[in-house]
Amino acid sequence: MTGPTYAAPPGGLPQQSERLSDRALFTDAFAVIPRGVMRDIVASRLPLWDDTRAWILARPMTGFAETFAQYAMEVAPGGGSDRPEPEPGAQAALFVLDGELALSIGQQDHRLSAGGFAYVPPETDWRVRNLGDQPVRFMWIRKAYEPVSGLPYPDPIVTHEQDATSVAMPDTDGAWATTRFVDPDDLRHDMHVNIVTFAPGGVIPFMETHVMEHGLYVLEGKGVYRLNDRWVEVEAGDFMWLRAFCPQACYAGGPGRFRYLLYKDVNRHPRLRP
Repeated sequence: MTGPTYAAPPGGLPQQSERLSDRALFTDAFAVIPRGVMRDIVASRLPLWDDTRAWILARPMTGFAETFAQYAMEVAPGGGSDRPEPEPGAQAALFVLDGELALSIGQQDHRLSAGGFAYVPPETDWRVRNLGDQPVRFMWIRKAYEPVSGLPYPDPIVTHEQDATSVAMPDTDGAWATTRFVDPDDLRHDMHVNIVTFAPGGVIPFMETHVMEHGLYVLEGKGVYRLNDRWVEVEAGDFMWLRAFCPQACYAGGPGRFRYLLYKDVNRHPRLRP
């Protein structure tokens, strides 16, 4: 088995001779943002970030998905930020796709290579910089933390996919497995970011319909996803954005593994008032 690979946005601009059609979809229940639309002209620049651009793939929207924002970040050599987070109370999850990211959390310095993961709690000083000579690309997920009386903030986490535990789903013979960066029993956390892996032919064998919102970024391979009432083919570099209760299932198309980075909100009561 080959080692992990992690797709990154292609940037650039399609040739004038290419067909206009693509697989982009936006409905009242889900969105599909294929890698082919993550081009230079739709990238965003961010205040207090040097030599950086971002493809903003998800943002809270009334009537759609409301809990998180997700960015595909690209930081040029020497770029980064000493004040990356603009909102008090926000937490962050970072996952490096390629390059090497220098990350400081408080007084602790870290280097994250491809496959590296970090969780940054709310009200925490953190900084990122590209100290190498090649661009670094990573996923950045932001969520406003929902505090609970009597529960402290979670601790920072810095790890790598290869050091995290991959757990096979029951009765799947390893065809469907989840790599968890956060202990699912730790109720201090109100979001989880996991890697889901399917062997060729692996399947979610029922229509999941649940309260958690999702951001799914395909890291490797291809698959076919059932989203609400449609089957959609997705591949490495595509992003899917699901609101709560959107029915979903999938199967891996092969010939290699189908893997995606998954966000979901967890461990909190639904708010009864705005």
